[in-house]
Amino acid sequence: MEVSSVTADRGEPILSVRDLRVEYLTSAGTVAAVDGASFELHAGESIALIGESGSGKTTLGLGLLRLLPKSGRTPAGEILYRRRDGRVVDVLRFSNEEMRRFRWQECAMVFQAAQNALNPVARVWDQMLDTVRAHRSDSRDKIRERCERLLGMVQLEPRRVLHAFPHELSGGMRQRVLIAMSLLLDPQILVLDEPTTALDILTQRAIIDVLRSLRTQLHFSMLFISHDLSLAAELADRVATMYAGKVVELGGVRDIFYDPKHPYTLGLINAVPPVAGDLYEISSIPGAPPSLLNLPSGCSFHPRCMYARERCTSDSPPLYSVNSGHTSACHYWSEVQLQRKLVETRD
Repeated sequence: MEVSSVTADRGEPILSVRDLRVEYLTSAGTVAAVDGASFELHAGESIALIGESGSGKTTLGLGLLRLLPKSGRTPAGEILYRRRDGRVVDVLRFSNEEMRRFRWQECAMVFQAAQNALNPVARVWDQMLDTVRAHRSDSRDKIRERCERLLGMVQLEPRRVLHAFPHELSGGMRQRVLIAMSLLLDPQILVLDEPTTALDILTQRAIIDVLRSLRTQLHFSMLFISHDLSLAAELADRVATMYAGKVVELGGVRDIFYDPKHPYTLGLINAVPPVAGDLYEISSIPGAPPSLLNLPSGCSFHPRCMYARERCTSDSPPLYSVNSGHTSACHYWSEVQLQRKLVETRD
């Protein structure tokens, strides 16, 4: 597994998420899909959110841009955004008009299903033109020039693609159109929700190369949502592991993948099959994620955890500081570290 070696300029964070809680109102009760999430995103940095389906990754991404469905709400927390002029504002306090200007111009999102994110009855050029015109009064020629430049940067033929309808493009081409469209207004932050899902492995590789190249050239920050650990390892500077709506581990990409401090992160890594070397039995995580309507007491992961003890059933762990920039929500993180080293030595 190749691990990203990109380092970000660690100045003041451009995005600070503090104790964010996102709830859905359902007929069965209130579901906390994100419960007390906190992290910082710095200029030029890439953070990957990893975890099983239903862990709250996509909800967190949608919550940052306030794109939740009508049943969703954010009753607690802060989303502090640092504008280009240095002013810090809370996204959750934006008016509807301020929020409209914030989306695409300051923070853009590439959604999971490219075929559903594009208007099927409008040409690509019309959609890109409308996106810019909704925020700026640039001339048609200037917008055209920007569109062609970005499409070229994502390895597409601008003249062909701009006049095409979405159904005339392949899945990988549509995904790259979305990436180019998200960067039309030069946002500081790009949120990507499973951008390579349902694509073949060669197209996935092309998307990864495109994102890495764009980030180097345009210097935006990136929040990358994925259940694919290999993609996270290649694109991220830091990794946040989510389980049952909580961030249970956060650290540098090398710390997370080579020396994890939470049993859940360790389980995810051990469940990845090797692509080279000797074959061995894959160790899956026992059980299934809990229902968010009926979470276990104490640590939510304890019913599936091989390190769980009596304390774990009643005492919910905070995010312990393991070392500089690395935190883990596990009472016994030091034993997870020891076990990982023993496994590596034995193998």
